[in-house]
Amino acid sequence: MTPKHEEENLEQIINSPSYVLPQNDTDFLAGESMRGVRLQLEYTKPQEFLTRQKINSTIILFGGTQIVERSQAEERLNHLKKQQAEEGNRPELERAIRRAERQLAKSKYYDEARAFASLVSQHSYNNDRYDYVVVTGGGPGIMEAGNRGAYDVGAPSIGLNITLPEEQKPNPYITPGLCFLFHYFAMRKMHFLMRAKALVVFPGGFGTFDELFDALTLRQTDRMQAIPIILYGTEYWKKAINFEFLADEAVIRDEHLELLNFADSPTEAWNIITKFHEADPEAKVIAP
Repeated sequence: MTPKHEEENLEQIINSPSYVLPQNDTDFLAGESMRGVRLQLEYTKPQEFLTRQKINSTIILFGGTQIVERSQAEERLNHLKKQQAEEGNRPELERAIRRAERQLAKSKYYDEARAFASLVSQHSYNNDRYDYVVVTGGGPGIMEAGNRGAYDVGAPSIGLNITLPEEQKPNPYITPGLCFLFHYFAMRKMHFLMRAKALVVFPGGFGTFDELFDALTLRQTDRMQAIPIILYGTEYWKKAINFEFLADEAVIRDEHLELLNFADSPTEAWNIITKFHEADPEAKVIAP
């Protein structure tokens, strides 16, 4: 091999993907064989950050992304009514207006989620650590209201965001350094539940139902710590899900209905949480 060929071969060796340190090889880390490592990373990174910030326990706050504050809901409805006045009645436009009216009616839940998070967050700092820290999915709607309520009183809050085909940016009220981005729903769900002292679920859609039933299943099977599960907005939840029907049909036991609590004000929800933990002050937060 001539000196020129040696130099060319050495350059190929150095530039080969095999010569990149595994920790710096993003193509290798993104491969199928490294899925287990990526799962471990998504568990470990938030765990280290939360421990460093002395986050001991949390209160999960879920709800719909489409439930916005009143001014935004009014703007949507007024825009549609203006469009109707200009274009005349069309079935799809009438449907959109009815939906916008329902969104406006639900804007109260944005305010109440914000007020609940403020109330909870006033009790978050205790003995050089943080308990009852509000954690949301980090996005808009009720999630934004939750983080915003903590922000209002100068308390920390957490956002667990996730990569989606339709990009979802973090809402601006999450505490910097406490917003995490996940690829795997499984790891995100684990981090929601492993420090939880309560789950408060506001009206929402598929994603909200998913998280609710995930927690109910884990509680039903005793695979996580005992926490109060609170459905906020009795009228909505009683219409959305007939839990009594499930018990009557013998697909759940009667005692499983006791896993559910209903609340219609921030104070009522907070009282359920405090009463639950006063009854069992030694209850430990454990990983599901």
